[in-house]
Amino acid sequence: MWGPLSRSLGRGLLAAAGRRRRGYARLLLAGPRGGGGGGRRGAEVAANKPPRVGQGRSGRGLCVVALAALSWFFKSAPTVVEEEEEEEEEAVEREEEESPPSEAELQVIHLLKRAKLCIMKKEPDDAERLLHQALHLAQKADIRKAIIYTYDMMANLAFMRNQLEKAEKLFKATMSYLLVGGMKQEDNAIVEISLKLASIYASLKRQEFAFAGYEFCISTLEKKVTREKALTEEAMPAEEKANTHLLLGMCYDSFARYLLDISRLSEAQKMYEKALQISSEIRGERHPQTVVLMNDLATTLDAQGRFDEAYTYVKKATELARQIEHPELHRVLSNMAGILMHKASFVEAKHVYEEALKEAELKGDVAFIEHIKMELTELASSRGV
Repeated sequence: MWGPLSRSLGRGLLAAAGRRRRGYARLLLAGPRGGGGGGRRGAEVAANKPPRVGQGRSGRGLCVVALAALSWFFKSAPTVVEEEEEEEEEAVEREEEESPPSEAELQVIHLLKRAKLCIMKKEPDDAERLLHQALHLAQKADIRKAIIYTYDMMANLAFMRNQLEKAEKLFKATMSYLLVGGMKQEDNAIVEISLKLASIYASLKRQEFAFAGYEFCISTLEKKVTREKALTEEAMPAEEKANTHLLLGMCYDSFARYLLDISRLSEAQKMYEKALQISSEIRGERHPQTVVLMNDLATTLDAQGRFDEAYTYVKKATELARQIEHPELHRVLSNMAGILMHKASFVEAKHVYEEALKEAELKGDVAFIEHIKMELTELASSRGV
């Protein structure tokens, strides 16, 4: 979302708010479920659904595990991230020496930094107040790039707070500034906003806009990925190509979740398969997001009554989740147990539920502990195991 920002102000703001300069797709925040935005509408529709929090459905094995969408773009090795942050901090310092920010810019940066801290501390009201102050200063000083940045932060904050109508207006305002500033509709930043807007429309049950948004995001990125594959490393770094490809994977994932929610199961399955392929190719099988997608694909197959296929995927997801000590292991296990119930493997299902319960207790996931206990009770009463 930061393409239009001037180098000194843009990097200064990014450093202040704790964001990275490269890889727009990394900037997505968790938000409401769903997604979409398309065609000309796609530029104003969008969807980045919030990270799914797995919620099992009694006795159905339909536990949709979710990590934040951001996990698509996090590097696996912390040391790589730390090195990149150090490099960018040095770059910011060098550019500030060459072109120091104005007093107004410094004030905006300070306010954004405080707002970011409030968000991290889960103090959204204070964050919103600070962002309004930053916007007022940016508008007064006519710092266009700061206005765009602040609008985007305000939109993401509203999105996280499930203030969907408010987030919609703010995302549209951000997008308008970007488009007027010359950004193309195929830019990853525009697609990200469209993805978030589609998610909002999906949550608001505005199906026409949601579908238009998803179609815009997916068709735009599919063409872009194909075009970028033909470019040399000198013309476009591999990391940039990967970011676009991963953003496409996120769009498939978000659309799949929406399709699953509205019971368009075979279509959801196809989207999950595409998302899983991208995550596996770029992040690898052992990446947390890949495990989540395996689990979600299993959920979709299970919902179609394709229990053996569902079990194949959830079994592999469970094995990988154990190996990497996945934070959502207990939810994947619960999903596996539900699928085992559908396969009439009741004794094994009981053992897996018990393992899931232990993991949930270790994680302190109180709500899910109760869910698993209910599943075990239902299993015992209906099957006597």
